[in-house]
Amino acid sequence: MAIAARGTLTGNRGILHGQTRELGSARWTHKAWICCTLDWQGRKRAVMTGRNWTELFFLDEAVAFAAGHRPCGYCRRAAYTCFVDAWESATGQRPKAPDMDRVLHSARVRRDRSQVTFERDISTLPDGTMIQIGAQPHLVMSKGIYPYIPDGYQAKLTRPTAGSVTVLTPAPSVAVLAAGYAPVIHKSAV
Repeated sequence: MAIAARGTLTGNRGILHGQTRELGSARWTHKAWICCTLDWQGRKRAVMTGRNWTELFFLDEAVAFAAGHRPCGYCRRAAYTCFVDAWESATGQRPKAPDMDRVLHSARVRRDRSQVTFERDISTLPDGTMIQIGAQPHLVMSKGIYPYIPDGYQAKLTRPTAGSVTVLTPAPSVAVLAAGYAPVIHKSAV
């Protein structure tokens, strides 16, 4: 779905568009779902042109993580290294990118292409986790929860101190956040 909002990161799941620049039925063509910087060495290109990759856009890293992405090891090397460090801290194993992609893939989508979610007590969730309350996604932060819309986060709400919530961020990414990875959060929630 095309919207006018501007994100802070771009993402890659492979070539998802056809000659008419319309998305096809595929939602990914590989398991390396990455989130990249919008500006890489000043390069500019028209969106959904050629057959290299289909640009996806995310408000911030919390939204990219909720969609199942991880930092790119090429254009966001420092973020990638911090993510790997936190993954190692959470699991006790230092992964290579394909290892993380395999684990993330099984934690983000089912065979029928539906999103994997899970229930967790909100008191256990780290900053940067995305949850769903009713039909509305929310960003979890220590100072409150923020309803998400593509243009940014809406006004802060009081964070419940306990209670089960539906978590949108894949479990491995929640573990990485809990191990100290500090995601880039859009200015509307800071």
